[in-house]
Amino acid sequence: MIRSLFFEQYELGSARDSFGRTITETDIVMHAGQTGDFYPHHMDAEWCKEQDFGQRIAHGTLIFSVAVGMTATEVNPEAFSYGYDRLRFVKPVFIGDTIKVRASIHEKKDHPKRLEFGIVSERCEVFNQLGETVLVCDHLLMVRKQQQS
Repeated sequence: MIRSLFFEQYELGSARDSFGRTITETDIVMHAGQTGDFYPHHMDAEWCKEQDFGQRIAHGTLIFSVAVGMTATEVNPEAFSYGYDRLRFVKPVFIGDTIKVRASIHEKKDHPKRLEFGIVSERCEVFNQLGETVLVCDHLLMVRKQQQS
């Protein structure tokens, strides 16, 4: 769906929730191949049995990228991604875990140099099937203003 939403129309505290997505062994193997990250924490089931978590864990970057995709539910031609801040991998995600994402408008401010834009900070919280937070980050959107300051 394509819908124009200007800076002034973003409401602090508004939120949207994603559907669930189960993380599979295939996800981990494909991500390792794409990134070159073949650390044993992700790839070596036997080695992991002797480690703190007792099993393989998904790459944090895999969970981040899947979560970002899960929040992309509509296209806003007035906004584009400006970057991500405060990315934290809070808890491990295991094969078979199902994650969901809540994206909530956390902060709004004027762009420091481009008066026709504002910065909207969208807090992305990723939860596993137990409701535990596994990842948190702030997605910064550069959004066109409807009215000039």
